[in-house]
Amino acid sequence: MTYYFDQFALNVGLGQLRHDRGSIRIEPRAFALLCYLVEHRDRVVSKRELLDTVWKGEAVTEAVLTTGLRTVRRAIGDTGREQRFIRTVHRRGYQFVAPTTEATTTVAPAGAPDTAAAVDGAGARDVIRFCRTADGARIAWAATGAGPPLVRTANWLSRLDLERAAPMFTHWFEGLTRGRRLIRYDERGYGLSDWTTGFTLDEWIGDLDAVADAAGLDRFPLLGVAQGGPLAVAYAARRPERVSRLILNAAYTRGRLARARDAAERDEAALDLKITLAGWNARNRSYLRFFGAQFFAGGPPRRWDEFTGHQRLATSAANGARFLEEQTRIDVSGLAPRVSCPTLIVHSRDDPRVPVSQATELAGLVPDSRLVLLDGRNHLLTADEPAWPRFLDELHAFLAEDEPGRG
Repeated sequence: MTYYFDQFALNVGLGQLRHDRGSIRIEPRAFALLCYLVEHRDRVVSKRELLDTVWKGEAVTEAVLTTGLRTVRRAIGDTGREQRFIRTVHRRGYQFVAPTTEATTTVAPAGAPDTAAAVDGAGARDVIRFCRTADGARIAWAATGAGPPLVRTANWLSRLDLERAAPMFTHWFEGLTRGRRLIRYDERGYGLSDWTTGFTLDEWIGDLDAVADAAGLDRFPLLGVAQGGPLAVAYAARRPERVSRLILNAAYTRGRLARARDAAERDEAALDLKITLAGWNARNRSYLRFFGAQFFAGGPPRRWDEFTGHQRLATSAANGARFLEEQTRIDVSGLAPRVSCPTLIVHSRDDPRVPVSQATELAGLVPDSRLVLLDGRNHLLTADEPAWPRFLDELHAFLAEDEPGRG
């Protein structure tokens, strides 16, 4: 079991505590103390329970527990004064209070075939596999569900072993695997894929080629969400023999800087990038919330925090900066008219991150396309908004047109 909180990953089975900057050394007893508090974060744990469980009945005093807690707090960047992660409850004990997600994920052994993926009987565990691109990059991919395939392009900082258990993403799995086999992957530069190679459109297309080959797919429908949209458009244009249908949600042809019409809009795009990067590097919550609010404008601040915490676990600040810079300059408007497959474009009317004008531009450029506008304020659709079931209905009806007997 792995627990994720803020920028940390706590792997109980492997005895590892990781930060987005690498592994953290922590002595075994302190590690056990942290694990127990995280595992029982739904309640206050008494001092006596911690002493009896972690020190297993040894004759120790509360001073030992105090020292252990100090060690834990130092390891995760907490203090007795701030108590961002571990809260002291006077005369009762301690409680782990940071927002936490958990995942039980299996990574396939190195010798396992690259063309297979599986989910356990309860659908709670993915088998993550790896493939190689033509230029040698190692790409992590996984498949969930059973039925006709649906490939989803990688988008802003996915992480296969984390996103399945994240509350902000679980409805995507439930909805997209309804009678289908969903194939997804981590792009090079983040997640479980190689972090050492490039950040260009050609390389991203190579990543998708490798995943489709590893999954044994010759022709398939392709879904591009948000930052995965430009890649999906480019792939459909350059690989028309592979893409049977294209679905685009919250997508765009031109990044924010590429579509700026004047100096004021260019300055605004540059400022947006600077604020986001400053928040990431300095871990400034107000700056990070500025970024998170653009993805979940209709959500509470805790969802913004969850989202920005997820991205810091997915890659380094340096790689995140390179991705943002590339995405803000990307322009696939010249490729969009070459998309020859039927295309469904779905967009929220009040998307704060990508204006609806980008959806109408897409619809005007892609020849065989249809546009569906949803009532909503979120860039990434959430399970509790009316736009979500509408999106799923449109997607499944669109895909069923190619599959007699499934409509």
